Amino acid sequence: MTFEEIYAAYSPRVYRLCRGYVRDADWAADLTQEVFVAVWQHLAGFRGEAAVSTWVFRIATNTCLRQVSREKKRATTPTAPEDFPANLAAELPDSGPQERLDALYRAIGELAEADRLLIGLVLEAVPYPEIAAIVGISEGNVRVRLHRIKEKLTTRIASYGTV
Repeated sequence: MTFEEIYAAYSPRVYRLCRGYVRDADWAADLTQEVFVAVWQHLAGFRGEAAVSTWVFRIATNTCLRQVSREKKRATTPTAPEDFPANLAAELPDSGPQERLDALYRAIGELAEADRLLIGLVLEAVPYPEIAAIVGISEGNVRVRLHRIKEKLTTRIASYGTV
């Protein structure tokens, strides 16, 4: 695959994955750009031992995790849950699709880093075997952890009020 083909196929999915980490559209776009700079730089060295999607999502998750780590060191994270009103969704007059999506991103942002990674990959329709390869755990463990994550998300979104 050429870089252009990879970019066309994966940039929207990588953006949504990044958005799940940082919950800020501009910041997610910057991270997406950083991911594809890395893809461009390392494309010649890609050996094809894994699927292109696995390779791209691994770069994306590593980029997001590095960013989260950098922000923790700065001790001021603009995506910290306490920066948002306690009942953001409940304050919305009419919860439409965008409000529900925002509530989902908010709930995902409150998860632990590893959980954000897993649910982000699922939302991008990455197959479970690929998720297992990207994260480095068994496929069975992926299924169990995702079930628990979905329960957490359901509980958190419900706590925001009617969405």
